[in-house]
Amino acid sequence: MPSPKVSVANPPVLEEYYSGIPSRLLSKAAEVKGRLIDNQTVIPHERKQALAIPKGYDPDKFVHAISKLIEALGKGNVKLNDEALNDGWYIEHPNTHDAFNIFDPEETVSSAAVYPGSVEEVQLIVRWANEFNIPIYPISIGRNFGYGGAAPRVRGSVLVDLGRRMNKILDINADDCTCLVEPGVTYYALYEEIKKRGYDHLWIDVPDLGGGSVMGNALDRGVGYTPYGDHFAMHSGMEVVLPQGEVVRTGMGALPGNNTWQAFPYGFGPYYDGIFSQSNFGIVTKMGMTLMPNPGGHESFMYTFQREEDLPQLIETIRPLRIANILENVAQLRHVVLEIAALGKPRSAWIKGDGSFEEEVRQTAKNLPCGDCTWIYYGTCYGPKELRDPKLKVIHEAFTKIPGARKIDPKTIPQESYFWSRDRICSGIPDIQELNWVNWTPNGAHIAFSPICPTRGADATRIFEFAKKWHKKYQIDLLPAFVVGLREMHLIVNVVFDRASETSRHNAYNCIRGLIQEAADLGYGEYRTHLVFQDQVAKTYGWNHDALMRMHNSVKDALDPKGILAPGRCGIWPAVYRNKGWELTREDTDVNGKHLSEGQSIYDDSGSSKL
Repeated sequence: MPSPKVSVANPPVLEEYYSGIPSRLLSKAAEVKGRLIDNQTVIPHERKQALAIPKGYDPDKFVHAISKLIEALGKGNVKLNDEALNDGWYIEHPNTHDAFNIFDPEETVSSAAVYPGSVEEVQLIVRWANEFNIPIYPISIGRNFGYGGAAPRVRGSVLVDLGRRMNKILDINADDCTCLVEPGVTYYALYEEIKKRGYDHLWIDVPDLGGGSVMGNALDRGVGYTPYGDHFAMHSGMEVVLPQGEVVRTGMGALPGNNTWQAFPYGFGPYYDGIFSQSNFGIVTKMGMTLMPNPGGHESFMYTFQREEDLPQLIETIRPLRIANILENVAQLRHVVLEIAALGKPRSAWIKGDGSFEEEVRQTAKNLPCGDCTWIYYGTCYGPKELRDPKLKVIHEAFTKIPGARKIDPKTIPQESYFWSRDRICSGIPDIQELNWVNWTPNGAHIAFSPICPTRGADATRIFEFAKKWHKKYQIDLLPAFVVGLREMHLIVNVVFDRASETSRHNAYNCIRGLIQEAADLGYGEYRTHLVFQDQVAKTYGWNHDALMRMHNSVKDALDPKGILAPGRCGIWPAVYRNKGWELTREDTDVNGKHLSEGQSIYDDSGSSKL
């Protein structure tokens, strides 16, 4: 049962803390936090072992190495991870482990965190790691929830928390519509700074939640919901510390005194930026991003579709409109159960078990602005009214050819409705309301299953049907949304589970393992995944006897011969780890993480630290 309501302290605000919530969203964030806390029974995890250090590493040598790091950076910038593991919540998140752990939280946990304040200090840390052969794992903010958060792939790695002290907006060019940021700049921070400077002609593109790193999300190839929604495609220029400590700048940044680093991404010669996304080939310390010019107006709209079997016709309707940019933004086609979950109440508040799940969902939806339906399309049209109206007319004529389709008049939708959160996000205003659906289960956590498929009705139906099959097998409610890109779709399935329940974690784990494999068997690959599934997903990209991974391995070994930088990230293992039992595939481990290495302690028998 959920714990009784308790007084909950307000989250930190952006004006006082680099990764806090903007004051304008404080009351909403406090409400979201209160719901999450009220839905939890888990307490901070008391450690079985005081500290995890890398497998096979001598504790005394680790003490010596950490002492050297403290000498170089100062005691306040190096912190042992030796306290209880508190999952926190989105704004006050842990940078010690995965808050949405599917294994025991001590199985994907860091040994310490180090907080560099400059690129020179990042270089120092990298050289230290090479000297002492200690794996390091860089993060920007650590809010990559659903994909592993701040957890390292190798237990006992030292976390390099770039965001805490490297969080400056280095430039906003109002003429070129570009910016240059450090890793700790969140969408909240960038948006507020643009508004503070009075640049009303500039928009940013934001994902569903605004607390993540602008740089980190782009490097993980995340998406947002304006026409600038492909975040990696919208970057221009990187500064990167390579695994042996050298610094490079890509694109025009390699030209001393250049004046177009954020305006032109390519420069001269080979284009290397892509190898630093979803990889462990370097630590990005600066990144340029393009900003969207204010289009002069926008209008969000919401269409509902009655039947589940309308999906193929709906996708066939969307595709030509999307490719022609009549449907302009990276929009969402969501199942109605997500609309209910977005209200922030647990499943038990809506689904009583008197009838079938589908019937009860439809009955519940009747009392919401969407009404009785199965699919909801959220879109936004951009530009002045005289440009919007012809596009909206074409969209309306196309959608209403589907029997039972309805356009919901925004004037009838209450301001607290999820529709208005989508309207803000699709016009570049970061929000926090999306977090509400995590409350669908007690102690709500989620892991995303995120395959790519063509924007074709047959493919949408096939991928939706096998997702239903695996969720039914493991008794998990399916919460799907199709995120429609220009010529492809991401099916985003958030597998929500109770992280306090071993059975629930077990079911989620096995459900995702099965989804990954069947998707690959049918030709659908994931674009992004949780760290414990990365080996399996990487293996699915195995054309020509794993030629792509062999190339990854060659690059990794050339740049990182000692294998210190984020070993195992995205399935890329350096030679010192490769084929030595570190990989996790569908057959290699159970939900308790028994395959993973046991840690060692640097504490003596009395419990005192050797540091």
